[in-house]
Amino acid sequence: MKVANVEILKRIPAFSQLKEADIQEISKITIERSFRKGAIIFMEGDPGEAFYFIKSGKVKVYKTTPDGREHIFTILSEGGVFAEVTLFNEIPYPASAEVLEDAEIGMIKNKELEDLIRRNAEIALQIIKVFSKKLFSSQQKVKELALGDTYMRIAKTLITFAEDHGVKTSNGIEIRLNISRQELANMIGTARETVSRALSQFKKEGSIDIEGKKIIIKNMEKLESWV
Repeated sequence: MKVANVEILKRIPAFSQLKEADIQEISKITIERSFRKGAIIFMEGDPGEAFYFIKSGKVKVYKTTPDGREHIFTILSEGGVFAEVTLFNEIPYPASAEVLEDAEIGMIKNKELEDLIRRNAEIALQIIKVFSKKLFSSQQKVKELALGDTYMRIAKTLITFAEDHGVKTSNGIEIRLNISRQELANMIGTARETVSRALSQFKKEGSIDIEGKKIIIKNMEKLESWV
Protein backbone atom coordinates (compact mmCIF):
# COMPACT_ATOMS: atom_id res chain seq x y z
CA MET A 1 0.00 0.00 0.00
CA LYS A 2 1.43 3.38 -0.96
CA VAL A 3 1.02 6.30 1.44
CA ALA A 4 0.62 8.68 -1.51
CA ASN A 5 -2.33 6.61 -2.71
CA VAL A 6 -4.03 6.99 0.67
CA GLU A 7 -3.54 10.76 0.58
CA ILE A 8 -5.12 10.98 -2.88
CA LEU A 9 -8.07 8.84 -1.80
CA LYS A 10 -8.67 11.29 1.06
CA ARG A 11 -9.16 14.09 -1.48
CA ILE A 12 -11.82 12.19 -3.43
CA PRO A 13 -15.33 13.33 -2.40
CA ALA A 14 -16.64 9.76 -2.23
CA PHE A 15 -14.03 8.87 0.40
CA SER A 16 -13.05 12.21 2.02
CA GLN A 17 -15.26 11.79 5.11
CA LEU A 18 -14.16 8.25 5.87
CA LYS A 19 -11.92 7.21 8.73
CA GLU A 20 -8.23 6.62 8.02
CA ALA A 21 -8.65 2.86 8.55
CA ASP A 22 -11.50 2.72 6.00
CA ILE A 23 -9.46 4.60 3.40
CA GLN A 24 -6.57 2.23 3.93
CA GLU A 25 -8.90 -0.70 3.25
CA ILE A 26 -9.97 0.93 -0.03
CA SER A 27 -6.34 1.59 -0.94
CA LYS A 28 -5.60 -2.13 -0.59
CA ILE A 29 -8.03 -2.96 -3.41
CA THR A 30 -6.97 -0.10 -5.69
CA ILE A 31 -5.14 -0.93 -8.91
CA GLU A 32 -2.88 1.81 -10.29
CA ARG A 33 -2.48 2.30 -14.03
CA SER A 34 -0.70 4.83 -16.26
CA PHE A 35 -2.21 6.10 -19.52
CA ARG A 36 -0.76 8.25 -22.27
CA LYS A 37 -2.66 11.11 -23.90
CA GLY A 38 -5.20 9.76 -26.39
CA ALA A 39 -5.50 6.36 -24.73
CA ILE A 40 -8.99 4.89 -24.39
CA ILE A 41 -9.65 3.63 -20.86
CA PHE A 42 -12.84 1.89 -21.88
CA MET A 43 -15.37 2.06 -24.69
CA GLU A 44 -19.11 2.39 -24.50
CA GLY A 45 -20.55 -1.13 -24.37
CA ASP A 46 -17.51 -2.73 -22.72
CA PRO A 47 -18.33 -4.81 -19.61
CA GLY A 48 -18.70 -2.47 -16.63
CA GLU A 49 -16.27 -4.17 -14.26
CA ALA A 50 -14.74 -1.23 -12.35
CA PHE A 51 -14.92 2.43 -11.54
CA TYR A 52 -12.02 4.87 -11.64
CA PHE A 53 -10.52 7.94 -9.99
CA ILE A 54 -7.90 10.31 -11.36
CA LYS A 55 -4.62 10.68 -9.50
CA SER A 56 -3.18 13.06 -12.10
CA GLY A 57 -3.99 14.14 -15.65
CA LYS A 58 -7.33 14.74 -17.36
CA VAL A 59 -10.02 12.43 -18.76
CA LYS A 60 -13.10 13.11 -20.87
CA VAL A 61 -16.23 10.99 -20.66
CA TYR A 62 -18.22 11.04 -23.89
CA LYS A 63 -20.77 9.25 -26.00
CA THR A 64 -20.80 8.81 -29.77
CA THR A 65 -24.15 9.30 -31.49
CA PRO A 66 -25.34 6.94 -34.26
CA ASP A 67 -24.37 9.52 -36.90
CA GLY A 68 -20.82 9.68 -35.56
CA ARG A 69 -21.02 12.93 -33.58
CA GLU A 70 -19.39 13.12 -30.17
CA HIS A 71 -21.19 14.41 -27.08
CA ILE A 72 -18.91 15.13 -24.11
CA PHE A 73 -20.55 14.58 -20.73
CA THR A 74 -17.70 15.86 -18.59
CA ILE A 75 -13.98 16.53 -18.37
CA LEU A 76 -12.34 15.44 -15.12
CA SER A 77 -8.99 16.12 -13.45
CA GLU A 78 -7.29 15.03 -10.22
CA GLY A 79 -9.81 13.62 -7.73
CA GLY A 80 -12.48 13.07 -10.37
CA VAL A 81 -14.45 9.82 -10.23
CA PHE A 82 -16.06 8.18 -13.26
CA ALA A 83 -17.84 5.00 -14.33
CA GLU A 84 -19.39 4.68 -10.86
CA VAL A 85 -22.76 4.06 -12.52
CA THR A 86 -21.68 0.43 -12.99
CA LEU A 87 -21.26 -0.04 -9.24
CA PHE A 88 -24.00 -2.35 -7.84
CA ASN A 89 -25.16 -2.94 -11.43
CA GLU A 90 -24.06 -5.60 -13.89
CA ILE A 91 -24.27 -3.26 -16.88
CA PRO A 92 -21.85 -2.28 -19.65
CA TYR A 93 -20.20 1.14 -19.61
CA PRO A 94 -22.83 3.60 -20.97
CA ALA A 95 -20.13 5.96 -22.31
CA SER A 96 -16.46 6.00 -23.31
CA ALA A 97 -13.49 7.50 -21.46
CA GLU A 98 -10.43 8.97 -23.18
CA VAL A 99 -7.26 10.45 -21.68
CA LEU A 100 -6.75 14.13 -22.59
CA GLU A 101 -3.43 14.47 -20.74
CA ASP A 102 -1.00 11.77 -19.57
CA ALA A 103 -2.72 10.33 -16.52
CA GLU A 104 -2.28 8.17 -13.45
CA ILE A 105 -5.56 6.38 -12.79
CA GLY A 106 -6.78 4.39 -9.82
CA MET A 107 -9.10 1.52 -10.69
CA ILE A 108 -11.28 -0.29 -8.18
CA LYS A 109 -13.02 -3.47 -9.28
CA ASN A 110 -16.74 -3.30 -8.54
CA LYS A 111 -16.88 -6.77 -7.03
CA GLU A 112 -14.06 -6.05 -4.58
CA LEU A 113 -15.59 -2.75 -3.47
CA GLU A 114 -19.02 -4.33 -3.11
CA ASP A 115 -17.50 -7.03 -0.89
CA LEU A 116 -15.86 -4.31 1.23
CA ILE A 117 -19.10 -2.32 1.46
CA ARG A 118 -20.99 -5.35 2.71
CA ARG A 119 -18.59 -5.43 5.66
CA ASN A 120 -18.59 -1.67 6.32
CA ALA A 121 -21.79 0.40 6.55
CA GLU A 122 -19.93 3.73 6.87
CA ILE A 123 -18.25 3.29 3.49
CA ALA A 124 -21.58 2.34 1.93
CA LEU A 125 -23.38 5.42 3.32
CA GLN A 126 -20.70 7.88 2.22
CA ILE A 127 -20.54 6.50 -1.31
CA ILE A 128 -24.33 6.58 -1.66
CA LYS A 129 -24.42 10.24 -0.54
CA VAL A 130 -21.79 11.34 -3.06
CA PHE A 131 -23.23 9.40 -5.96
CA SER A 132 -26.71 10.79 -5.19
CA LYS A 133 -25.31 14.33 -5.50
CA LYS A 134 -23.74 13.43 -8.85
CA LEU A 135 -27.08 12.06 -10.06
CA PHE A 136 -28.81 15.32 -9.11
CA SER A 137 -26.11 17.29 -10.95
CA SER A 138 -26.64 15.14 -14.06
CA GLN A 139 -30.39 15.72 -13.90
CA GLN A 140 -29.81 19.48 -13.68
CA LYS A 141 -27.57 19.34 -16.74
CA VAL A 142 -30.26 17.51 -18.74
CA LYS A 143 -32.78 20.17 -17.67
CA GLU A 144 -30.45 22.97 -18.75
CA LEU A 145 -29.87 21.33 -22.13
CA ALA A 146 -33.61 21.13 -22.67
CA LEU A 147 -34.63 24.57 -21.40
CA GLY A 148 -31.55 26.77 -21.06
CA ASP A 149 -30.32 29.49 -23.38
CA THR A 150 -27.17 28.48 -25.28
CA TYR A 151 -25.10 31.46 -24.12
CA MET A 152 -26.16 30.73 -20.54
CA ARG A 153 -25.00 27.12 -20.87
CA ILE A 154 -21.66 28.20 -22.33
CA ALA A 155 -21.14 30.75 -19.53
CA LYS A 156 -22.05 28.17 -16.90
CA THR A 157 -19.62 25.66 -18.41
CA LEU A 158 -16.80 28.23 -18.30
CA ILE A 159 -17.61 28.96 -14.66
CA THR A 160 -17.46 25.24 -13.87
CA PHE A 161 -14.15 24.95 -15.74
CA ALA A 162 -12.81 27.84 -13.66
CA GLU A 163 -13.84 26.08 -10.46
CA ASP A 164 -12.44 22.69 -11.48
CA HIS A 165 -9.46 23.60 -13.66
CA GLY A 166 -8.83 27.31 -12.99
CA VAL A 167 -5.63 28.88 -11.67
CA LYS A 168 -5.58 32.43 -10.32
CA THR A 169 -3.04 34.63 -12.09
CA SER A 170 -2.36 38.36 -12.25
CA ASN A 171 -4.51 38.50 -15.41
CA GLY A 172 -7.49 36.62 -13.97
CA ILE A 173 -8.54 32.99 -13.62
CA GLU A 174 -6.76 30.97 -16.29
CA ILE A 175 -8.58 27.81 -17.31
CA ARG A 176 -5.88 25.14 -17.57
CA LEU A 177 -7.77 22.89 -19.93
CA ASN A 178 -6.65 22.22 -23.48
CA ILE A 179 -10.08 21.97 -25.08
CA SER A 180 -11.03 22.92 -28.63
CA ARG A 181 -14.08 24.96 -29.65
CA GLN A 182 -15.55 21.80 -31.19
CA GLU A 183 -15.06 19.81 -27.97
CA LEU A 184 -16.70 22.63 -25.99
CA ALA A 185 -19.60 22.63 -28.45
CA ASN A 186 -19.93 18.85 -28.13
CA MET A 187 -20.03 19.17 -24.37
CA ILE A 188 -22.75 21.82 -24.40
CA GLY A 189 -24.77 20.34 -27.24
CA THR A 190 -24.50 23.13 -29.80
CA ALA A 191 -22.58 24.12 -32.93
CA ARG A 192 -18.94 25.20 -32.91
CA GLU A 193 -19.93 28.49 -34.58
CA THR A 194 -22.32 29.25 -31.72
CA VAL A 195 -19.55 28.69 -29.18
CA SER A 196 -17.23 31.00 -31.13
CA ARG A 197 -19.90 33.73 -31.22
CA ALA A 198 -20.55 33.40 -27.50
CA LEU A 199 -16.84 33.56 -26.62
CA SER A 200 -16.45 36.62 -28.84
CA GLN A 201 -19.35 38.28 -27.04
CA PHE A 202 -17.92 37.43 -23.61
CA LYS A 203 -14.54 38.84 -24.70
CA LYS A 204 -16.11 42.00 -26.12
CA GLU A 205 -17.89 42.75 -22.85
CA GLY A 206 -14.74 42.11 -20.81
CA SER A 207 -15.82 38.88 -19.11
CA ILE A 208 -13.00 36.82 -20.59
CA ASP A 209 -9.83 37.05 -22.62
CA ILE A 210 -8.72 34.51 -25.22
CA GLU A 211 -5.18 33.53 -26.17
CA GLY A 212 -5.30 30.67 -28.67
CA LYS A 213 -7.04 27.80 -26.87
CA LYS A 214 -6.43 29.47 -23.51
CA ILE A 215 -9.39 31.18 -21.85
CA ILE A 216 -8.87 33.63 -18.98
CA ILE A 217 -11.83 34.82 -16.93
CA LYS A 218 -11.33 38.55 -16.35
CA ASN A 219 -14.63 39.42 -14.68
CA MET A 220 -16.49 36.56 -13.00
CA GLU A 221 -19.48 38.74 -12.03
CA LYS A 222 -20.15 39.69 -15.64
CA LEU A 223 -19.88 36.07 -16.73
CA GLU A 224 -22.19 34.95 -13.90
CA SER A 225 -24.78 37.52 -15.02
CA TRP A 226 -25.44 35.31 -18.06
CA VAL A 227 -26.43 32.51 -15.66
